Amino acid sequence: MFKLTETYDVIVVGSGHAGIEAALASARMGCRTLMLTQNLDTIGQMSCNPAIGGLAKGQIVREIDALGGAMGLNADATGIQFRMLNSSKGPSVRAPRVQCDKKAYQFRMKAILERAANLDLKQATVSKILVENEVAVGVETDLGLTIHGQSVVITSGTFLRGLLHIGETSKPGGRMADASSSLSDNLRQLGLESGRFKTGTPCRINARSIDFARCKVQPGDEPPPRFSFFKDESPVLGELFTLNDVSGPPFHVEQMPCWITQTNARTHEIIRANLDRSPLYAGRIKGTGPRYCPSIEDKVVKFADREAHQLFLEPEGRHTNEFYVNGISTSLPYEVQLEFVRSVSALEHAEIMRPGYAVEYDFFPPTQLFHSLETKRVRRLYFAGQVNGTSGYEEAAAQGLIAGANAALSVQNRPAFVLGRNEAYIGVLIDDLVTKGTEEPYRMFTSRAEDRLQLRHDNADQRLTAKGFDLGLVTLGRLAAFEAKTSLLKECRTIVNNTRSGGVPISQLLKRPGFTYADLPSEVRSIAPENIWELFETDIKYEGYTARQAQHNKELSKKNLQRIPDGFNFASIAGLSSETRQKLSKVRPLTVGQAARISGVTPADISILSIWLTKNKLDNKSFSLIRV
Repeated sequence: MFKLTETYDVIVVGSGHAGIEAALASARMGCRTLMLTQNLDTIGQMSCNPAIGGLAKGQIVREIDALGGAMGLNADATGIQFRMLNSSKGPSVRAPRVQCDKKAYQFRMKAILERAANLDLKQATVSKILVENEVAVGVETDLGLTIHGQSVVITSGTFLRGLLHIGETSKPGGRMADASSSLSDNLRQLGLESGRFKTGTPCRINARSIDFARCKVQPGDEPPPRFSFFKDESPVLGELFTLNDVSGPPFHVEQMPCWITQTNARTHEIIRANLDRSPLYAGRIKGTGPRYCPSIEDKVVKFADREAHQLFLEPEGRHTNEFYVNGISTSLPYEVQLEFVRSVSALEHAEIMRPGYAVEYDFFPPTQLFHSLETKRVRRLYFAGQVNGTSGYEEAAAQGLIAGANAALSVQNRPAFVLGRNEAYIGVLIDDLVTKGTEEPYRMFTSRAEDRLQLRHDNADQRLTAKGFDLGLVTLGRLAAFEAKTSLLKECRTIVNNTRSGGVPISQLLKRPGFTYADLPSEVRSIAPENIWELFETDIKYEGYTARQAQHNKELSKKNLQRIPDGFNFASIAGLSSETRQKLSKVRPLTVGQAARISGVTPADISILSIWLTKNKLDNKSFSLIRV
């Protein structure tokens, strides 16, 4: 066995979206970081749709960006279509989405990692986590190479005992043409429980075989709504102008259209006739799939009354003819895929370049984690991404950033960084995972957030950038840009409080239907650029709603924040059922509010727990978010 002489502060296993943000976060915070990946050529690969953002997901990307992450900047730099979803609805449910050039996104992200200070990249397959006295101290590869580190972050995606399915054929793999990993066997040996999930992807079609004249065109928005609040400060990769930098030239991109068609009765007939050849319906797939992103087989069976399902034809890049068919994720045999695809209008002569497939993989229920994403079983071992049972690039990247930051903080002997549910969608995501767990691949929705009126995509920097700077995640340059924007917002408020138009205070005019930026007095427009004004206007219009929501949440939190001492023995409470005791002992909630969110724990259980803590004067004792 060969031992690498270098010892790292943080070792990140995996190079998907979670691994990228974990490695960059740790390196930005000054820790010597190593990223290990099975294939250096697939760093940041978009295995499914090459799109970033969407409903609730766009808010997460803005939060990642506000904390200094790379996803938003890279999506902006490699985007081929930009849209603001729900633009006609309220600000709390609007969300940016970017269709990216698949290979450009991947190659640019690899360049960012290769040029990052404090970060090394190496190609290796990790087969074992080295543990001493219940503390992670390094990794071992399948070639017998030993690498020591002070903390380890696992971001293994769908590769843990990955199994690919197309029709009657199954073979090992984390995604098509990539090998699976046996690391989950070692993780189970360390005492961690695992489960089995399933996901899938649709076929890719050659653009030359699509009759676009029979499709409805879907153009991007002009001007293109960007993700990042900041400039790219990399001298190698060039500089992008910020969302709020009105002195520079406008952000420009030659957008590519997407196209819309739909399935029909013939499509559904073909699929129903071949369900016995589907690994999902033939019983060969055992893992639970995502309810909110079902396969076309599931759609046809579960929504039998639907005569058609909408399909989006989305380009995968500027320099490829491959189109992603959004809406027909499938694992049916190749010949069946070809038959039902060619039954769709505009796709009668479609050429399938890559077939759709399903992949089963191991995940580790996230109730085994603290809010820092450190495992409860092994100290300084962190999990992020699909290994925690989530789906989506954005959810994975968010977890990666938090896990990487906390891995670095543990090495630096600093307190863990934990975001509350009222601070960020990232906080909602992680609290849901570690408290409730998940029985299917977890996807974020705006409805999951109690404070969604405040957790908007446009104010993520106001909520998080200062926190990121304090941690070392955000550079001084980014902080300066943020403070300049904050100063403009303060000036806007001063103007609103002291300026009238036609004898009416501007604060009142703002609430009138149809009042726009163009209606503002010229002296106001000279101070408040339009993009700054839109943000301020939203704050003014919704501050009453958010204040009421905050007060309501504050009243609820008085009981929810009742503390449970670290290491508390739930078996000592006689009134709880054995099932409730087991669940509480497994999750080890830190507050009564967290305990109330555990699946299967009843209001009566919470009442008993709260009364017992108060009676025994334990609810005000100090506790720690992490073990030390």
